[in-house]
Amino acid sequence: MQIRRRQFAVWALGAPLLQQLSLASQAAAQPWPAQALTVVVPFAPGGSVDVAARLVMPRLAERLGQPVIIENMVGASGTIATQRVIKARPDGYTLLFGVASSVLVAPMISPAKFRYDGLHELKPVAPVASSVFALVARPGLAAGSADDLIELARQKPGRLTLGTDGIGTSLHLTGELIQQMSGIDLVHVPYRSGPQVLTELAGSQIDLAVLPVALAQPFVLEGKVKALGVTSRQRLATLPQTPSFSETPALRNLEVEAWQGLLAPAHTDARIVKRLADEIAVLQADLEMARKLTEAGFKPMRMGHPQFLAYLEQEKRVLENTIRKANIRTD
Repeated sequence: MQIRRRQFAVWALGAPLLQQLSLASQAAAQPWPAQALTVVVPFAPGGSVDVAARLVMPRLAERLGQPVIIENMVGASGTIATQRVIKARPDGYTLLFGVASSVLVAPMISPAKFRYDGLHELKPVAPVASSVFALVARPGLAAGSADDLIELARQKPGRLTLGTDGIGTSLHLTGELIQQMSGIDLVHVPYRSGPQVLTELAGSQIDLAVLPVALAQPFVLEGKVKALGVTSRQRLATLPQTPSFSETPALRNLEVEAWQGLLAPAHTDARIVKRLADEIAVLQADLEMARKLTEAGFKPMRMGHPQFLAYLEQEKRVLENTIRKANIRTD
């Protein structure tokens, strides 16, 4: 059979897509789930994203009647794990426990390195939980509140250090927002993980950090670090002595909630996505599950698949604006 060069090129480019659609069709023809699921967590064990996954995934396993295996895949701010799931078979057995930094942000700040579109190459299933962030300080820093910090930072421009879990992560972008809104200049110190940042802060190796409340809360309660403010609209019941940024005039419009959610390869059958979303909704309505999430510094985040997709599209636009103003690029 003779194939013209142009015809062959079109066929070759379309072959991976046809293969993915074929695999998705085959998966849909089988009873699902018929085997264990793997949920890829893009950060190290013990971090806030891992904690949320390990709270919820065992209950999801009970609902599905199959084991759910958590696979921690660390590296490149979560992009290695994200790309692993993008390339996985769309059969509902490999899912991403994703966050904004790897799904949305990485391709914005490093488009030459991360050539994927998280909203087109992944299918958002449902958010699982959300968490707010805390601005925390080393014990000996001469600031007891966000207002104190702003005054101190203006006296020492470019001299105070701010640790986060990497360049372009949600924590980094929140730190940039704090600086943009308050007019201060901090030196960003990127680390490989949130737990590493917290350890360095408690040891006074850096001055400040932006961290998930779920991660920082035990150290704050034990007096190992100081919490200067949280990104929620109101104070948290678990940290009642820590002000909300809404109480700080320069930061009163800063409100950040970071989502953690399930995403599947783009061509996963819609019936599998709906089943997963429905089961997550049942878990979020469970009072005991809600209590455990709250105690750990999270709260249930209830959205169906269409609402979750619209939420991520809106968040992407906000993040693009922040990244442009901060001129964050790693290429």
